[in-house]
Amino acid sequence: QVQLVESGGGSVQAGGSLKLSCTASGFTFNSGCMAWFRQAPSKEREAVGGIYPSGSRTYADSVQGRFTISRDGAKSILYLQMDSLKPEDTGTYYCAAQRPSELGCSSLLRPQNMDYWGKGTLVTISS
Repeated sequence: QVQLVESGGGSVQAGGSLKLSCTASGFTFNSGCMAWFRQAPSKEREAVGGIYPSGSRTYADSVQGRFTISRDGAKSILYLQMDSLKPEDTGTYYCAAQRPSELGCSSLLRPQNMDYWGKGTLVTISS
């Protein structure tokens, strides 16, 4: 059974940093197609970025250069380092993964492509 558990959310001032973690179980972590998404109140869920099994990464334009996704294969943890935070980064952040496929990963920036989700962790950025 696939499980994704996020942690590390909290409240910081604009310009600050936070590091989120997603502890994964139930699948071969290093072969996983994984991503971070976020959802602000009254808005649709949107992509933050993702990481492919090769280690290559993709980011949404809104976070490019400020956020960094990494993973620790030995611990099965996916990270999201968030720097230069802005009030518009406020929202619930979700970790997600795709079901393994011989065809490889589908786009990691589309929530419709993700099969497994964590319950989220809240990030609040004050101005």
